[in-house]
Order: sequence, then C-alpha cells, then structure tokens
Amino acid sequence: MQTPLIDLQDIRKAYGGGDAPQVHVLRGIDLSIHAGEFVAIVGASGSGKSTLMNILGCLDRPTSGEYRFAGENVAGLDSDELAWLRREAFGFVFQGYHLIPSGSAQENVEMPAIYAGIPAAERHARAAALLDRLGLASRTGNRPHQLSGGQQQRVSIARALMNGGHIILADEPTGALDSHSGAEVMTLLDELASQGHVVILITHDREVAARAKRIIEIRDGLIISDSARDDPTVQTSANPGALQAVDLRKRLSAGAEATGAWKGELIDAVHAAWRVMWINRFRTALTLLGIIIGVASVVVMLAVGEGSKRQVMAQMGAFGSNIIYLSGSAPNPRTPPGVVTLADVAALASLAQVKRIMPVNGAEAGVRYGNVDHMSYVGGNDTNFPTIFNWPVVQGSYFTEADEKMPRPSR
Repeated sequence: MQTPLIDLQDIRKAYGGGDAPQVHVLRGIDLSIHAGEFVAIVGASGSGKSTLMNILGCLDRPTSGEYRFAGENVAGLDSDELAWLRREAFGFVFQGYHLIPSGSAQENVEMPAIYAGIPAAERHARAAALLDRLGLASRTGNRPHQLSGGQQQRVSIARALMNGGHIILADEPTGALDSHSGAEVMTLLDELASQGHVVILITHDREVAARAKRIIEIRDGLIISDSARDDPTVQTSANPGALQAVDLRKRLSAGAEATGAWKGELIDAVHAAWRVMWINRFRTALTLLGIIIGVASVVVMLAVGEGSKRQVMAQMGAFGSNIIYLSGSAPNPRTPPGVVTLADVAALASLAQVKRIMPVNGAEAGVRYGNVDHMSYVGGNDTNFPTIFNWPVVQGSYFTEADEKMPRPSR
C-alpha cells in the first residue's frame, strides 16, 4: 500500500491546565488520508472539527500523538519547514473568505506567490489563468466589496491553488453562501478532487458532506464513523494521477527555499501602502497635513527655545559675570587696608586682558525729600560706566570725557 499523505496516530489536543481547568478537544484521533481523496469531516459545533483542521494544516500542534506528513514526522520539522508546508502543500478556504479589502481579485490571488518568491510576470499570468479557470476572467480588477459571496469564495479557492494547493482544507466553504452559490463552490471542489487534489471538507451540513467520496464523522473529539472502514475500496479509488506522498517528501527534503522572496514582499508592501493611501485620499491628505503641522510645531518650538536660551545667557552675562572688583579692603582685621591709586588703575588698563576699567567710589548718604528721609547708596563713576555694566541711557545723554574735564562750578 502507498504511504498515506496524511497519517494521524492517537492525536490529542487539550487547552488550559495549571491554574485553569483543562479542556480536552481531541481525545485520540487515528486517521489516514491518501493522495487524491475527497474527504468530508462532519460534526456538530464544538465537536473538534476546526481544531482537527488546524492540526492537519500545521497551524497548531497536538498535545500528544504523532502526525506524519508524506511519511515525515511533523514534530521534527523546524519553523521554516512548517512554513514551506503551509505555503506549498496546503491551500486554505475559509467560511469568511479573508480577502484583502483594498486589493483586487488578482492581487488577492497573487499574495501566496509573493511569499514563495515567484517573479511578478509569472504570478500575474498564473493568477489570471486561475481566475479564468474559475469563471472570473472579467472580475480580475474588482475589489472584494464589488463581488458577490460566491465570487469571493471562488477568489479564495484560486488563492488556495496559487502555489499548487495539493491539499485543499475547506472550513465550511458554503456556510455563508446561498444555495446556488454553494452549489457552484461544491462543483469547483469536485473538479479539483477529480484533477488529483486532496480535498478535506470541514462541515456540519450532511448534504454538503454527501458530495465527498469519504465521510468521517467526529463527535466529542473522537471519530465515531468513517465510510472508508465500511467500504475499503474508497481509499484505493483515489485519482491515479494525484501527487503521491513520495513526490511531496522529495520536495520537502529538498527544502524548496524561495529565492528573492524579500524583494517581492518589499515591492508588494510599498504597492499595498500606496494603494490604501490612494483609495483613502482625503484621509491621507488630512494625515499628511497633521504630520506637517506637528513637525513644523516642533521645529518652531525648538527655534524659540534656542533663541530664548541665547537671550537668557546674554542677560546673565550682562549681570556682571565678566566684571572683577579690586579694592584695598584687608582680607582679615589684622591686616592693614591697602590703597588703590589712579596709577594702579592706569597700570591695570594697559593689560591686554582688561577691556575697560574705571575707578569706583561709593558710600551711603542720606537723602531728604520734604520731611521724608531715605538712606541710599551713592557712587562715583566715570564715562565707562554704561559700557561696563551694560546699562545704556534710556533718556537724555550720559556725560562725556569733555564734561568730566570741565571745571567745577563755583559755589
């Protein structure tokens, strides 16, 4: 007998544990599926159908048991090999379509090929051929909201076939469709099965399941019936032209690593971003305007802050941080006071490090205005005072050297 394409042995799946109560979803599944089979897995909601599909499609791992794909133990595959399986061997068809709203039908179909690193020209041609094959040749440029439910499901089937789709996992593919569209989708699945694809149909509708060649019923995480057990010829009647397990095992062993996939992903990401911005032009314009205003505000605030900083530093410099006072005061009471003469002032003025110098003489003096007395500081300075202390004259004029040399008026 040929090696099964999918072979499950005592597969169990439980969620929870530890502090949370443990829930057993699958309780020991034994299942073998050969190349070219059309299998329907039926059961009520909560029976474990979707969990089983996720394990079959390598989207989830079992808690215990052994899953062999084309003779290879899936538990021994690394993340890259599992990604290769999901990309090259499986095609997923969901009840909710899961199409990209901003992409056209052709762009949605091409998406898996981008991650496979297929050149743009090749994937354009393949996507167009698949859509033509599924009767959507005139709808390649339509976005999902411009398609009916049946047309959207056909687009999702074409997407599942883009990289080969040797195994089609269809989870309630007719659940959201009317009877006519559902019949069309089932006809497509019949055709795919007749062409050698493995079709695994997950459904709770027994009329839909009756279209399959093999029906497996699951209840409470256990297989309670399998038509292949009652009719052993079901498995051997598979399409002889189907891709056998040995062929997929060779591809898996080879690795089939895509080259240049990152280029396609980068180009597609830029294209998708531009497409979304163009579709929502008004929102994009408002967003850009907000960004411009925000950046401009930050620049203005930085400029204002820098200007204020410089102004404060200039004002602090005007407070006398560059002024040195020299006096004859003694450093302690035991030392006699010194005397700074005008000759000393002239000598200091000759130093290159001294920009300006002036003698200062100050003392407290009483000032009376009417019958009010006030003690104030009175100082004597020369013409350098406004420059040294950065105190310009607000009104009038300051005395000059000529004024200073004028004789004092007689009393």
